[in-house]
Amino acid sequence: MMELVRVDTQRAYAVIREKITTLELAPGAPVDEGKLALELDVGLVPVREAIKLLVHDHLIEAPSMGLFVAEVKIPELRQISEIRLLLECYCAQQAAKYATPDDLVVLEALCREQSQVPADEPRLLFDLDHKFHQAIAQAAHNKYLADILDDFFGLSQRLWFLALPHLEFLPTAVEKHLELVAAIKVQDEDRAEAIMRQHIQGFYDKVFEILQNLSPQ
Repeated sequence: MMELVRVDTQRAYAVIREKITTLELAPGAPVDEGKLALELDVGLVPVREAIKLLVHDHLIEAPSMGLFVAEVKIPELRQISEIRLLLECYCAQQAAKYATPDDLVVLEALCREQSQVPADEPRLLFDLDHKFHQAIAQAAHNKYLADILDDFFGLSQRLWFLALPHLEFLPTAVEKHLELVAAIKVQDEDRAEAIMRQHIQGFYDKVFEILQNLSPQ
């Protein structure tokens, strides 16, 4: 759908989406179209078009009066995580089947880069983790699968940012990534799927535990 809208709308969409998913625009906060237009140095029309797309993405809510950033809801994350688990596992399996030598070069480079990031920089580790999963999706050579996975990433990213200060286990993800790349390299589809399942499920289990502890009793 983004391919059909104009450049100003695409840019507004990307920037506003980033503000929401990184919690710069907090859950439940009002969305001021005029202020966003000034910040982005664009007209109101592309901002309004971008907001319509974000409403469709469930990141902005449009009740009868006003616009608001969608609230963060753990039950919804559970539903998202179930779908993402299925898609990511299938993606890893397909990557083991279709990855090219160039795909493997990218994946190995990302693993090396991630292994050099200090444990006290979780935001950078998180960003590289996202790039790694995007590269796995690209290695599956299914455009639609990659697009769908990125949509689900955006929906769950805000909850990860809430948990991010407590994600001291993130550096261990590098080990799983190395195991996954090794399985893809030898075209072991079953092992690639199993490693991805363990990786994603373990990550979500930890995030849910953190968010439950952060929630008011």
